[in-house]
Amino acid sequence: MTVQEKLAILSDAAKYDVSCSSSGSSRSNSGGTGNAAQSGICHSWTPDGRCVSLLKILFTNRCVYDCAYCVSRCSNDIPRTAFTVDEVVHLTMHFYRRNYIEGLFLSSAVERSPDYTMERLVRIVERLRTEQRFNGYIHLKSIPGANAELVRRAGLCCDRLSVNIELPSEDSLKKLAPQKTKTDILKPMAAIGAGIIESKTERKKHRSAPRFAPGGQSTQLIVGATPESDRKILTLSESLYQHYRLKRVYYSSYIPVNPMIGNAKPHLLREHRLYQADWLMRLYGFDSEEILPETAPFLDEQIDPKTAWALRHPERFPVDVNTAEYETLLRVPGIGFTSARRMVASRRIAALRLEDLPKFGVVMKRAQFFVECNGRTPLDKLKLPPASIRQIMLANRSHPIAPNQLELAF
Repeated sequence: MTVQEKLAILSDAAKYDVSCSSSGSSRSNSGGTGNAAQSGICHSWTPDGRCVSLLKILFTNRCVYDCAYCVSRCSNDIPRTAFTVDEVVHLTMHFYRRNYIEGLFLSSAVERSPDYTMERLVRIVERLRTEQRFNGYIHLKSIPGANAELVRRAGLCCDRLSVNIELPSEDSLKKLAPQKTKTDILKPMAAIGAGIIESKTERKKHRSAPRFAPGGQSTQLIVGATPESDRKILTLSESLYQHYRLKRVYYSSYIPVNPMIGNAKPHLLREHRLYQADWLMRLYGFDSEEILPETAPFLDEQIDPKTAWALRHPERFPVDVNTAEYETLLRVPGIGFTSARRMVASRRIAALRLEDLPKFGVVMKRAQFFVECNGRTPLDKLKLPPASIRQIMLANRSHPIAPNQLELAF
């Protein structure tokens, strides 16, 4: 089989892995080839509209595991192939020199054993760094169950490492991927997290100390292949952020490569809501219990999680934008980081007016129900119950509600 034929098969098999963001790392060029830009290196577009410029491939799709949700499972009748170490090194450098890519995303099925596969992946990244002096971005998927020394060597060469947690619970893992264990997944995740902390501590003492996975680590979680609730998924993600210092948890709606399990088609809206809820946890100060209490185990697909939370807590609103703390402003639907910072900076000079809010980037079609300025609200003090606010927002997603329209609606 030619290299081009292998590339067609193994790049197509890699499309199911969504956790290939290249942000968060800065690797300068010291006389070698390529750079990893801190602001990201996405310069080309995939057919589905995503912007990437990484060579995204599997090293092999020959797998000893039979995970029911995976297209590369050993029981699936598909063409099988594998690159050699030399082929991946050559492809990466060839594609970079032709300006096709700016980095490498390398994953693999498990051929023979985790150590056998991981050793070859490590050889690839070590040769790129040492022999080819390639300084571009490299994201490597660590193989669960691989030797800790191999994971350490990979972290010294890669900008980001990741271990896919795959499913939201150990019971689901036993059912759909019985050859994998929770320990095999969490052990390297913990080792990577410890390596990152140790590297940062060492570099504070010695600036020349080697970096270990400077772009952090991430993981991917399949949504919809098993019946776990959104609450279960978010609770798991929160735990991973707290205990393993993950940079990102990526959510992938199950693609029915095996029609015997999961949804009949990808549930992309659910995936989108999980990403929104994840942002609230990572960046807005929410915890999973606030976003999804025990009485509401699934995210509302009709409205975003922040608005859903605000409607469950009418006692906290309206918020006076002239006196509220920055953290309180961030919890208002329609107000994000940029608009909150601008408002806090501006009100030190002069009091804010309702007419000023859109200039700061506030999305008034959502915020108008939850803010006030010195006792004045965009809706002329008309108090609406949460059910009415929800109904108005669903009926008028494209345009803000004018106060004189509210009486007509009810």
